[in-house]
Amino acid sequence: MSDVANMSFEDAMKELESVVSRLESGNASLEDSIKLYERGAALRAHCEARLREAEERIEKITLAQGQPTGVTKAGEQ
Repeated sequence: MSDVANMSFEDAMKELESVVSRLESGNASLEDSIKLYERGAALRAHCEARLREAEERIEKITLAQGQPTGVTKAGEQ
């Protein structure tokens, strides 16, 4: 398993879907289910953070006469 923090949004979502599928199958032992749940929680948090970052970037797109003129970094105005 790769480090969640270094995963792309797409890779994290793909793995999260796999984790959910394995948990829903009911074939994992209790210990494996706990590990899967923990991994899934980390993947979910990572995906939420990446989406939040994307939303912030989109909100920062500056407009002039209805046309994008650039992007400012979070925290800049």
